[in-house]
Amino acid sequence: MPSALVVLAAGSGSRVGAGVNKVLLPVADTTVLGLTLRTAMAVEDVRRIVLAVRAGEEAAVSEAVVPVLGAGEVHVVTGGKTRHASEWAALRALREEVESGEIDVVAIHDGARPLAPAALFTETIRTAREVGGAIPVVPMSDVVDRATLAAHSGVAGVQTPQAFRAGDLLDAYARAAADGFEGTDTAACLSVYSDVRIAAVPSSLLNLKITYPEDLTILETLLGKR
Repeated sequence: MPSALVVLAAGSGSRVGAGVNKVLLPVADTTVLGLTLRTAMAVEDVRRIVLAVRAGEEAAVSEAVVPVLGAGEVHVVTGGKTRHASEWAALRALREEVESGEIDVVAIHDGARPLAPAALFTETIRTAREVGGAIPVVPMSDVVDRATLAAHSGVAGVQTPQAFRAGDLLDAYARAAADGFEGTDTAACLSVYSDVRIAAVPSSLLNLKITYPEDLTILETLLGKR
C-alpha cells in the first residue's frame, strides 16, 4: 500500500546567517529544498508528497521546486509557527486519504536534510509498516554536557525521516491538538499519545541538517565528492 511523505520547509535562516529561509539557499544546480525533493520523488513507495511552507513564502517555494518536479507534483500547505503546528497542518491535508485507507504510512522529513538517501526513506517506511513507527538513529561521539563539560558515551542522535502508521499518527496529533500539546518532533507526540512501538533504523552523520553556516560548506563538499 502507498505511503505519504511530509516535507517540512517552514523554518527560517536565522542560525545559518541567511536573510531567507535556509531551504531556499542555492546549492549545486538547485536549492537545499530542491535536493531534498529530488530524493523524495525517487522513493517508489511514496504516493503523495505534502510540503509545509512558511506563510508568505508559498510563491518563493513554488519557484524553487518547480524546476526539480518534472512530471511529479507536491501538495503545498501553509505551516504554523512551530514544527508541530506544521506537521499537524500537513496531516490534516492527508486526513481523507488516511481515513479511507489509501495511505497506510506517513513519513515526516526535514526539508533542511538534503542528503538523506532514498534507501533511508524506504527502510523507515518499511519498518513503520511492520512495527508501527521508525526513526533514523546515529551514534554520537564526543558529546559534551554544556552544564558540566563532562563527556557522555552511548548517546544517539535522532534524525528524519520519521515514519509511522498513518492512522496512529493522525489520531495522536488530533488528540494532541485537543490538549494543546506540541512535541519537539514527531516521535515525541507519538510517545505521549499512543502506545505505538518505535524502532530505530541505522543512519549516518552524512544525513546532516543545515543549521549553521559551516553546514552549507560541508554540504557542498559532500556533493562535490559524489
